[in-house]
Amino acid sequence: MGTKQGRSVGRPRGFDADEALERAMLVFWEHGYEGASLATLTDAMGISTTSMYAAFGNKEELFRKALERYDEGPSAYLDRALEEPTALGTATAVLAGTVRATTAQAGPRGCLGVQSALAASDSGRAVRDLLAAWRNNGCSRLQQRFRQAVDDGELPPDADPELLARYVTTLSFGIAVQAASGIGRAELQAMADAALRAWPLSR
Repeated sequence: MGTKQGRSVGRPRGFDADEALERAMLVFWEHGYEGASLATLTDAMGISTTSMYAAFGNKEELFRKALERYDEGPSAYLDRALEEPTALGTATAVLAGTVRATTAQAGPRGCLGVQSALAASDSGRAVRDLLAAWRNNGCSRLQQRFRQAVDDGELPPDADPELLARYVTTLSFGIAVQAASGIGRAELQAMADAALRAWPLSR
């Protein structure tokens, strides 16, 4: 009898780890890493702190899992954009995907990776490093795509794949910040369209 009670402490009947992680992702997305308190997280997830630690580890581990979920869901537009047949199509899809994801009615405005990067205390150092690596990974994937476009002759030989990748990612994160500030989808998309008018074309 004691053993049965021990197994169920802190975990409500019908606990759904997938749903709890989805809710945690939304809390981190809205409040950032440091702004998301354990009380806010566990309340949104519908579980106790004990149950959260048992299922997901500490807050940092929970955030890592939430970021992975964000990659597979709201941020999955990057994977699709990289499959576009042209470099310009990739850049266009990345920015359009950013606009959609950061202004969607179903989730908080802005970008989880940008909101959470605002962590400033020493306790947030590991998360800052994680998010820096997350941002750099996205930029590196774009750089590889644009380098291939240069090699294929789609982009002019003097085009700089690294600079183009930084350009697109900087625009993307800027859009996310503007979205979090309340700028509307139509205006953000117009900004993205204007920024891509300077895209290099092969001669």
